Amino acid sequence: MFSPPRCPFVDCDAHLNPAIFEGEFFFHNGTYHPKCRAQPVPRFRCKACRRGFSRQTFRSDYCDNKPHLNVELFKLLASGLGLRQSARLLALSRRCTELKARKISRHLGRLNRNLTDVFPDDSRFMLDEMETFEGERAVLPVSVPILIESKSMYVIATDVATIKPSGRMNQERREAIQRAEERHGPREDRSRSALGRVFRRLRFYGKQIEGMDFVSDKKHLYGSMLRRYIGRGARHTRISSKEPRDQRNPLKHINLTNAMARDLNGRLRRESWLVSKERRYLRLQLHVFVAYRNFIRRRVNRERPTPAQMLGFMARPASFADLLSWRQDWKWRSIHPLARRVESVADVRRRMAAA
Repeated sequence: MFSPPRCPFVDCDAHLNPAIFEGEFFFHNGTYHPKCRAQPVPRFRCKACRRGFSRQTFRSDYCDNKPHLNVELFKLLASGLGLRQSARLLALSRRCTELKARKISRHLGRLNRNLTDVFPDDSRFMLDEMETFEGERAVLPVSVPILIESKSMYVIATDVATIKPSGRMNQERREAIQRAEERHGPREDRSRSALGRVFRRLRFYGKQIEGMDFVSDKKHLYGSMLRRYIGRGARHTRISSKEPRDQRNPLKHINLTNAMARDLNGRLRRESWLVSKERRYLRLQLHVFVAYRNFIRRRVNRERPTPAQMLGFMARPASFADLLSWRQDWKWRSIHPLARRVESVADVRRRMAAA
């Protein structure tokens, strides 16, 4: 029997402090029978704000049309399919598929942040950047930094930022760049800002680690960013990106993560029709990849645990349905997707730490 853990309205006193009343902060207010559910959904009313809500208010498919297709769409997006082919397979319109995919991606982005905890002291971190594009390959390149924990291959943070066109220039490409600048203005290099956001996530989750072990290629910017956000106590190992990309390469884990990202995201493939017209949609798609990589897929094929399990963030592998179960709008107060009963993310963390 579902029992709401708190009032879902953030301006209500029972949201932060559901124990303000003796006994429960709510009373039951009947049920209703939605067309998309086989069982009736219970309704409740808060004693503090007197507003009504139901079990569905806490679900990630709240107010969705055709919620039974959410898990199938998540599977397709995590497998590298584009929106048009996903729409064909699910018998949805392209626009409906776009909106549903964006809502799922935003939910998974919040879930990634909520379920990531402080890393162990022996963690080793790796960073690399991939290059792709938005809209037009030759004139609108973007950089995609990816930060992982090396041993578990847990993806900590990703971002997307504009960079200036580089490489071989011919007359045709120069004219295309000039036309793009007339439409959009000069192309700015914002990779430093994106790296700053990634390093801030590293500082937040690894703040207790003394002498942090950090590995990257020989790009000079990484060293200065590491000293700025982490401090001079961090150990920075630099590896040439020209080294053979085999099992002996110290960057093999980040190289494998980049290869998986390109394989499981059609928008990142070098030769593909799938392309993000705007970088914000590529950022949303990366939320799908990170959630699948960290919580569902095992670290490598011959091992059982997922990256999140290896770090102690999850007790077992999650399913696609698990990750799309409860809303994650309320940060650590959100219901944990793998909770044995209705427990918040913070309660599950405390229970796992005590065990």
